[in-house]
Amino acid sequence: MTLRLSEEQAEALRRRAEKEGRSVEQVVRAAVDEYIARHDADEEVRRLGIATVKRWRSVLGRLGE
Repeated sequence: MTLRLSEEQAEALRRRAEKEGRSVEQVVRAAVDEYIARHDADEEVRRLGIATVKRWRSVLGRLGE
């Protein structure tokens, strides 16, 4: 895989990795893992929200009256 970053992004990433005592690769892998986990959680919340609205639609409708 090739990842193209701007010079500013590459420098900021290098500085962050240095501050954390990790390699740039470790920081990038952690960032990708966090991104995936966050979006998976968002999708699960959305799915549960839709299921809840469907389940309680009649009650929610009465509350809105």
